[in-house]
Amino acid sequence: MSSSLKYLSAYSTEITDKIQTMLDADTLKTFLINKYPTPHSIYNDKALREYTMDIKNQYLKKSNPLSQIKYDDKIHVINNALGLHTYVSRVQGSKLKSKNELRVGSMFKVAPEPFLNMIVVHELAHLKEKDHNKAFYKLCEHMLPNYHQLEFELRVYLTQLELKGPIYENS
Repeated sequence: MSSSLKYLSAYSTEITDKIQTMLDADTLKTFLINKYPTPHSIYNDKALREYTMDIKNQYLKKSNPLSQIKYDDKIHVINNALGLHTYVSRVQGSKLKSKNELRVGSMFKVAPEPFLNMIVVHELAHLKEKDHNKAFYKLCEHMLPNYHQLEFELRVYLTQLELKGPIYENS
């Protein structure tokens, strides 16, 4: 397998060969555009908060509250992170206050909505399950039944982005 397909390293050579063929023929962008013709319109932190809270309130009403939800310029896929769920403890007077924060990489301000959805669902699942275990992925699939397919397609999208550039004009 080509080292240029690092986001797809866990997949079979049959799958990675197909993606490599599309890259070589310069058809991967067309494939992605046909499947995801427009980017989402959740451009700022306020809209991201509303979007995330709608999902949280639908599936995780009784989970811990999120004190902060925002796009973060410091998150990049080079660090193997697309989003982050952090648990911050702070001393306030004589009490220890803990806060959950959810951050999404700014590179996803211009991306297909299903990919943003997948990232938000992934980070929300960390409110209940800290580790990437069976229960974690079961929760992801509960919130987003095609979670694994979207994760794969997101990896294909990241490969396109890194090797050939964005799929949308002006992004």
